[in-house]
Amino acid sequence: MVIILSAARLKEPEETGSEGSLNIKPFGGMIMARFTLPRDLYHGKGALEALKTFTGKRAMICVGGGSMKRFGFLDRAISYLKEAGMEVEVFEGIEPDPSVDTVMRGAEAMAKFQPDWIIAMGGGSPIDAAKAMWIKYEYPQTTFEDMCKVFGLPKLRTKAHFCAISSTSGTATEVTAFSIITDYTKGIKFPIADFEITPDVAIVDPDLAETMPKKLVAHTGMDAMTHSVEAYVSTANCDFTDPLAIHAIEMIIKDLVPSYNGDMAARDRMHNAQCLAGMAFSNALLGIVHSMAHKTGAAFADYGAHIIHGAANAMYLPKVVAFNAKDPVAKKRYGVIADYMGLEGKNDDEKVAALIAYLRKMNDDLNIPHCIKNYGADSYPCEQGFVPEKVFLERVHDIAVNAIADACTGSNPRQPSVEEMEKLLKCCYYDTEVDF
Repeated sequence: MVIILSAARLKEPEETGSEGSLNIKPFGGMIMARFTLPRDLYHGKGALEALKTFTGKRAMICVGGGSMKRFGFLDRAISYLKEAGMEVEVFEGIEPDPSVDTVMRGAEAMAKFQPDWIIAMGGGSPIDAAKAMWIKYEYPQTTFEDMCKVFGLPKLRTKAHFCAISSTSGTATEVTAFSIITDYTKGIKFPIADFEITPDVAIVDPDLAETMPKKLVAHTGMDAMTHSVEAYVSTANCDFTDPLAIHAIEMIIKDLVPSYNGDMAARDRMHNAQCLAGMAFSNALLGIVHSMAHKTGAAFADYGAHIIHGAANAMYLPKVVAFNAKDPVAKKRYGVIADYMGLEGKNDDEKVAALIAYLRKMNDDLNIPHCIKNYGADSYPCEQGFVPEKVFLERVHDIAVNAIADACTGSNPRQPSVEEMEKLLKCCYYDTEVDF
């Protein structure tokens, strides 16, 4: 792991605060913090071949629904690992929004095979699931509730190292200290947050991203945009995370829409942009856009669909910018973002308005709805979405309570009350103005 100075949160389990973030202790008259990234990051076309250089006896590859197999990347990975002298086993079929049950099954498979390398390959779901499997594999007595104690995991790497290979351009989980697992019995997505689950090796090969379907390009791209914006205004931002967040934003506004429209050179650049955004937010943390996305994603699954994470972020981000901009420090930082984006405005209020308008235009260009009311079961805009108004209003209070408790809320620049969170969620349902 790379241990650098300054900025996010000091990783000590006993320091975990009630809001799901870490307190920072003065150290020698300074504030000590931590910046952690994978030990090695291989990037560029053909980077998958880095697997040939790995040393070990057994590798388990964790994959999702079949795209890695269909496009030949799984076979290539197996071949490279075998060339490195390893025995290889595959755990496949990890679903979108991976469940606690899948995590436990994967950990059982690891316990039988005893890998010394875990290779997670695909989108955010298989990589997130494999991170949680890794925890359970190394510490079999660990419960899912234990995993969810923010920055409270024991030391990993007692049995295996971890390599993440991303095929989508958004979650950046290949470089982050986070994993999102869904507890379907509660209808809630839970973030696991700890520097221990930052992968040892990340492989960012744009060849894999070129296989993404158009809708996935849109959703993952807006996830990356949200990561960048939230990291820049987070209360844990610092000199090490700010340049990553800003440059990611500059790249995303240039390349996301062209990537969506089929420009493969732009898609290759987006694969790098989302990774930079991940480096930023893994250390600067996030905010309530993600808190709300986590808690609404599976909240209406009994009505036939999920609110896809990237689409949720895209819908909620303009509303949260308006809410957070009531904080003077956040407003100033949104103004800086607008400056780097080349948006016009005589003062920060005008720049915030221009930023909100730009984000909404991006949603239009990417065929993403502006609100839950118009979010169809297929994720596309429609007159009446799959979440009935009555059902939303019945559940909004509990969703608000859960969102306040989410690990991402503690680093948001403006701390909402439950009442304010309910009002904000209603603005995200109806697409009404945030004026509080």
